[in-house]
Parts: sequence; C-alpha cells; structure tokens
Amino acid sequence: MRGIPPDRETDAAARARHMPEDLAARARSGDGEAFRRLVEPYRRELQVHCYRILGSVQDAEDLLQETLLAAWRGIGGYEERASVRTWLYRIATNRCLNALRAGARRPHDHAVHRAEVPLPEPSRRRAEPSWLEPYPDVLLDEVADHVPGPEARYEARESVSLAFLAALQQLPPRQRAVLVLRDVLGFRAAEVADFLGTTGNAVTSALKRARGALAHELPGPDRESAPLPGSPRERRIVDDFVRAFEAGDVDAIVTLLTDDAWLTMPPLPLEYQGPEAIRRFLSTVALRDGIRYVLLPTRANGQPAFGVYVRDPRTPILHAHGVLVLTLTGDRITALTRFHDNALLTNFGLPRSLRPDRPRTGRAEGEK
Repeated sequence: MRGIPPDRETDAAARARHMPEDLAARARSGDGEAFRRLVEPYRRELQVHCYRILGSVQDAEDLLQETLLAAWRGIGGYEERASVRTWLYRIATNRCLNALRAGARRPHDHAVHRAEVPLPEPSRRRAEPSWLEPYPDVLLDEVADHVPGPEARYEARESVSLAFLAALQQLPPRQRAVLVLRDVLGFRAAEVADFLGTTGNAVTSALKRARGALAHELPGPDRESAPLPGSPRERRIVDDFVRAFEAGDVDAIVTLLTDDAWLTMPPLPLEYQGPEAIRRFLSTVALRDGIRYVLLPTRANGQPAFGVYVRDPRTPILHAHGVLVLTLTGDRITALTRFHDNALLTNFGLPRSLRPDRPRTGRAEGEK
C-alpha cells in the first residue's frame, strides 16, 4: 500500500484501461459488468484509504460500498479527464469526511469495554476516546506494493501501523484527509484542493498543521527499526512474550518492554507508559488473581497480533477476550494495544470460543 503517483496505476488497472473494449464508455452506457471491471482493481486500496481516515474496518467497508454506489450513479458524468483511480479517491475521501461531519460513526455497545475491577491511574488520559480498530494483514496483502509518489513521506509499513493510525485519529477530519492524500498516497496539492473544493494554499496550510501535530505523537526518527515480519528476531520476541503472558509472568513481560513502552486499550482514553505503569496494570487488572489466557497468533497493521482467549476453570472451552497487537522496536516491545471487542475476531478468521486441541493459528497466519 505504498503511495503511488496519481498518474501511475496498478498493473491490473493499466490493463483495464488499455483493453480493446472501452470500459468507461460501456459503463456510462449502463453496462454493470464493465463498471465492475473498471473499479475492481481499486477496491481494496480504497477500503484501506477509508480505514486510514476512519480508523474502523467495518466503517471503511461501509464507506467503500457507498463510494462504489456513488460512482455507479455518477458514471455518466465521468469524462476521463482524471484517471479512474483519482476519480474514485475523490468520491471516497468526501464520503468519509461527510460521515465524520455527520457524527455517524459510533461504536456498538459491545465495543466499549467495561472494566471488571477499578483501573489504576493512567499516565495520560486523552480528551476523547479513540475509535481505532486493527486491520488484518491478510487484507493488506491484497493491495499491490508500489513505489511511492514524489509527494509521499510515509512508507507502506509505517502508513498502516497502529502508531500512525492512532496519531491520525487525533487530527481534525480535513487535516487527516489532506495528510493521507499528500503524504501517504502522493497526490499533488492542486489535486487535493480539487478533491476538497478548496485552494492549494489551504491544502498546504492544513498539511503543515497536520505534520506538526503528528510530529508530537509519532516516535522520533532515531528509533531503531522494528524487526522484519516473520524474521527470526521477530519470532524470538513474540515467542518470549507468548510464554510470559500465558504463564501470567508479569516480571518476564516487563523485561521485554522498552523504557517508554505504552499500553493502550482503544476506545478507552486511558494510556499507561513505562514498565512500572504497565506492571501495575497487568498485576492488578489483566493478570490478577491467577487469570490465564491462550494467545492465538495472527497479524494486524503489519505487526504481530493475537486473538486472546481466557481460561475458565469450570470448562475446557476458552472464551474470546479480544485482540492484542504488539509494536516492536529493536529487540523489545514498545507498545501493547489491547482491543476488547470480541466482534473484531471475525475480521481475522478467529473463533469466538476455542477448544484446547484447536491448532494455534488464525486466518492471517495461513488460512485464506
């Protein structure tokens, strides 16, 4: 999902645009199959675009469907002065901004975690909840990897990381859209201004403010890079974490953390930073009183992740307890992001309950 310049398209899209049949003309005449072939190469990258702006997988899928419906209804006015990809991004961006302005995005009741015990005082308390959800890597794999455009600043992995997405959610909607269009996708300022019905100067100003805000939220450029996905170093860190977490060994977990590690639980606005704050949370809340879990590996946002299942001493069945995502830096864990909404498990092909004899793998670890 690297950003690509607006004048370049995916191989599939290029083939579609140069097929003997004029798909755009046929679609304008009401040919539904031609329209499907015209827009299909962009479906997944448009969903990821909506996800970046909205932070929710389900909302992104809903807005993708709205985008495609609006495109079908408006295909008669498409005159091919811009590429199909650019035209679709304009529709998708404005649909997302309309949804944010309307306040339509609200979590389901089950998405809001209600703690069973009092939570310790956090290191930081955000003013607003973060409605961020994890995005399965198995879906990211469906988006072709391209060379970023000259306007892009963020690489593919960084632009879908939870740290980047969480920082984006703190921006006002228009700044969020401008930064994604310019710094992730590489659209030019004039094109973004056209998307949003504003001026190039307004886009430049919004981008400057957005970059400044993100600079305070994202890790500094001197951070050691994360281990490559699936590398021996990543597997070693992950295996050590799984052993410690499933054993309820808080001390062993803490030894794996960086000095500035964060524990967050979207949508809760409570954040815990540093080994001691995280130790206190784990010992008094997550791993208190001998609570034990089983972790089922998957991947989210380019990072190691797990379906979490809690052991019940009264039955051999393990019950779902949300999704946990790790952010790694060097040989340590720099963030634990805990999502308590069990409905998210279905996005990863993971069950709502687990038998002890089930193979310990999820869809994103090999099942398609």
